[in-house]
Amino acid sequence: MQTFDASEIQVLSPDTIKCSLPKDEVARVKGLGCLWDKRTADHFNVRVITVNGKLTGEQMTAVAQAARQFGSGEVTMTARLTLEIQGVPYENIEPLRAFLAERGLETGGTGAKVRPVVSCKGTTCQYGLIDTFALSEKVHRLFYEGYRQVKLPHKFKIAVGGCPNNCLKPDLNDVGIVGQRLPVVDLEKCRGCKVCQMEKNCPIHVAHLEDGKVVIDPAACNHCGRCVGKCPFHAADQYVNGYKVYLGGRWGKRSAQGQAMDHMFTSEEEVLALVEKAILLFKDQGTAGERFADTIARLGFEQVQALLLGDDLLQRKAEILADA
Repeated sequence: MQTFDASEIQVLSPDTIKCSLPKDEVARVKGLGCLWDKRTADHFNVRVITVNGKLTGEQMTAVAQAARQFGSGEVTMTARLTLEIQGVPYENIEPLRAFLAERGLETGGTGAKVRPVVSCKGTTCQYGLIDTFALSEKVHRLFYEGYRQVKLPHKFKIAVGGCPNNCLKPDLNDVGIVGQRLPVVDLEKCRGCKVCQMEKNCPIHVAHLEDGKVVIDPAACNHCGRCVGKCPFHAADQYVNGYKVYLGGRWGKRSAQGQAMDHMFTSEEEVLALVEKAILLFKDQGTAGERFADTIARLGFEQVQALLLGDDLLQRKAEILADA
């Protein structure tokens, strides 16, 4: 049993600040993206949606102006790359939302729904293998906006990472997408150089010479693409771009690392269809209050993977969403 020094023990003060608004009203405005600031009786932090963390300069200016006009003047960033205007009095919530709407911005990002997608800057990063901004914007439009009215068993988070560096930790989301680059080696062009440039440029030391030829273990390769184009004799000029998809990751009070699907997707269309099927599966077979990781654990990963690689969920889409 853990013990504490008497000086460490604190007693809850009877004058602890309580919200002055009815609970149902606090819940209603929370659904609009306005979260009660526990330091106050009637002030809220209002969440402004971004598309994968991006805003235009004009939108940034609008958020700053809104913070000064309707809140405390401060803006914070959330872990999901949205913005929160701090210290907004309850009576300012609707004027603030109207101000933002006139400038093409909206509040939200709460509740048992698809949450705003996040992505790394793989579009511009030197290591990025896919256009993360473009893909995540499509995910945002199709599923954050397109499934806006669909109530799920719990929140559902999607992340897009540009390469296996996993800076954004896509594998800690309900669905995580990671860009891949699979080298296609032409062994006839490999000369077994004493200093193999593919081996030299492999950051995880998978590429190596064996019996005078370069060997890459596909099970150990993380498909970062760093070896592509490095051979001076063009043994690795060809490659296939792809997407690895993780299922069932989460962080919070209980964390879980997502499990990678066995299938490597090679088209954006496949990935978008997979994301939609995952949402439909969660809607159809998840139980209230459980995360997608719990649904997967209950059904079994192999069964979930088979369902996501099949067509049944999309064929039953109207039925599944009938009670959305």
